[in-house]
Amino acid sequence: MSSELRQRQKQSSSSKSPPKPKPSTPSNNNNARGISILDFLRVLATLIIATLGLSYYMTGSESVLFGYRPWFTRWPVVLRYIEGPLTLTPSQLSLYNGTDLTLPIYLSVNGTIFDVSANPLVYGAGGHYNFFTGKDATRAFVTGCFKEDLTPDMRGVEEMFIPIDDPEEEKKLSSGERKTRREQDLRIARQRIAKQVAHWEGFFRNHKRYFEVGKVVGIEEFVEEERAREGGRSGSFVRRRGSRGGGGMLLGRSR
Repeated sequence: MSSELRQRQKQSSSSKSPPKPKPSTPSNNNNARGISILDFLRVLATLIIATLGLSYYMTGSESVLFGYRPWFTRWPVVLRYIEGPLTLTPSQLSLYNGTDLTLPIYLSVNGTIFDVSANPLVYGAGGHYNFFTGKDATRAFVTGCFKEDLTPDMRGVEEMFIPIDDPEEEKKLSSGERKTRREQDLRIARQRIAKQVAHWEGFFRNHKRYFEVGKVVGIEEFVEEERAREGGRSGSFVRRRGSRGGGGMLLGRSR
């Protein structure tokens, strides 16, 4: 009897199921994971908005990127991108000189046309640099002669970068040495010209208010016609560098 009772007690105790664990709450899960992705995105969005707002305030309501304006945020640039690059002859380019208020203001450096309409007080009619507009004036950008060098013809500009040799010293050189020196001087002069032209191209191309719109075509023919009109004398007086060892300047007609 007692053994039967003990057997029944064992069966009843073994039939009891183990206690189930309590389900974890969402708050417990978040605490276990730390900062969630949503929290990170909230913080990131707050920082971005604060930075854009600070830029907008510091730039006088002009930009939310501390003065940087991507090309796609400037409507004239977007419109030109959609329409494609312009190709103008020198005679066609001459119409965009600021006298016709219905047309944009263009100038060209090294055959590349830039829109400078954003600054009509400088490049528009009566502006200080209006003489640059409606033409390719690459030569003037290099020589600094704004009266006679408003042309793309670069012939002879090298002379202003070549030093003047002392006649007595030059007599001591052989013809081969003089030729070698001349070639070296020309090479250095052309490098300096290319650097100067690249500087002005970069100035207009990277300016926050100006932008590239196309290319000038037919420059070679235009230059030949210009030379023919001037009877073969195309160019101005250019200022040459001082002597190789120092000294004054010499003015001479370059072309």
